[in-house]
Amino acid sequence: MLAIDVGPVDVAHTRYAISPLGEAMQALRVAAGVQAAGALRPWADRIAPHYQRLRREVPAVGALTALMRRGAYNADFVHPPPAGPGVDFAAELAVVRATPLPRARLELARNLVGLRPPPRHVRQVLDAPDVVDRLADAIEAAWHTLVEPDWARLRTVLERDLVRRAGHLAMYGWAAALSDLDPRVSWRSDGPAGTIEVRTGSRTAWERHRLGGRGLLLMPTVFGSLITYVEPPWPYALVYPARGIADLLGPPAAEPGGLGLGRLVGPHRADVLRALAVPATTTQLVRQLGLSLGAVGGHLAVLRDTGLVSRTRTGRAVRYERTPLGDALAGT
Repeated sequence: MLAIDVGPVDVAHTRYAISPLGEAMQALRVAAGVQAAGALRPWADRIAPHYQRLRREVPAVGALTALMRRGAYNADFVHPPPAGPGVDFAAELAVVRATPLPRARLELARNLVGLRPPPRHVRQVLDAPDVVDRLADAIEAAWHTLVEPDWARLRTVLERDLVRRAGHLAMYGWAAALSDLDPRVSWRSDGPAGTIEVRTGSRTAWERHRLGGRGLLLMPTVFGSLITYVEPPWPYALVYPARGIADLLGPPAAEPGGLGLGRLVGPHRADVLRALAVPATTTQLVRQLGLSLGAVGGHLAVLRDTGLVSRTRTGRAVRYERTPLGDALAGT
């Protein structure tokens, strides 16, 4: 069990980030069957031949998957949290490649405790003097094969979740921001402060940490499940399942009996209205729906003129969301 004490100033210092490298590692877990595919089963089935080719062509991928554990320690250096928002995959991979060999050896040894002795081909990778580069090469190959082809749509899912999460924290506080983050995460209020409690299968006693004004790093993931970072040198961080992962598989499907919306406003305009179940920018809708920028802009203009959507400017971003009338119509 894990407890993270949160002070009054930690809301202001909490940060949000998207980790392309983290998504590559999580996608590899799903493709390898280490984690159940769940709603992403169509993606896992589609990617399976590419994953098998990846295993054949890059032997270190097998070493990476052999290290993957559920409910126990996984080597941190192959899955570091990003330094901040806007970090791209190349910058994250450079952090992995810069890992000192002694630290990598210590983390790998800790990772292997309790696992069956790895097969010879895995041991050859893990014992190699260039093990850090070999594992980094495997992560890079996994990124290009499993994640990069879908990254535009995937990034949209993550961005929209972060906007929603940040808004709930700023407006309503920790209880609202954590309410649907993960069933294992809860909030216990104590005056102006409180505690984030995380139920973990690997801990029988409470392990307590304090943010101490440093804030928390929140990172959504499409492919993964809950991950906590509480050990140096990383910042305190929570990786959690993003909402809306079905968007990775294509435009939102019509609800039963909802075909009338397409007949009323046109199929593409209906797709835009359904997609706005979660507020989004024009660019995010383009990525999700596979329509051109001009087409999405035109549909939004009509929907806004008819009172079905509204728009709000936040900094340089303009986000669209359904009005109550749009919500009612989207279900028809």
